[in-house]
Amino acid sequence: MRRFGDPVRPGLSYRLRPGVYAVIRAGDDVLVTEQSSPEPEIQLPGGGIDPGESPLAALRRECLEETGWAIAVQRRLGAYRRFGYMPEYDFWAQKVCHVYLARPVIRRGPPREAGHRALWMPIATAAALVASDGDRAFLEAQQ
Repeated sequence: MRRFGDPVRPGLSYRLRPGVYAVIRAGDDVLVTEQSSPEPEIQLPGGGIDPGESPLAALRRECLEETGWAIAVQRRLGAYRRFGYMPEYDFWAQKVCHVYLARPVIRRGPPREAGHRALWMPIATAAALVASDGDRAFLEAQQ
């Protein structure tokens, strides 16, 4: 599996944290989320898979929480790994990020998760702005 981001730091113990993310397309535009903290950044909508939750259920939940949009999942695009510190959980994580292609179905309202703002933009713009190299690689593959 391809790895993006910081190298593994010797001596640290990493907790496995599976997650699921979406490239939500409407024509040449893509829906991203701007997360305001711990530092402002543009991301693909998605997040961690809770214990007992299926990846697709987690993806639908996370997209609704972070963007306010209900989605229809079309297909799996792939996965990547990244290693890093998760300040919101106070642990070092090996994140296994599964990425799916989806389309918007209906806007249910504003993002339900505090500190998130949904943004539509051209896919090339999103690829240039996302904070994660892994997200960038999947967006670039969709151009």
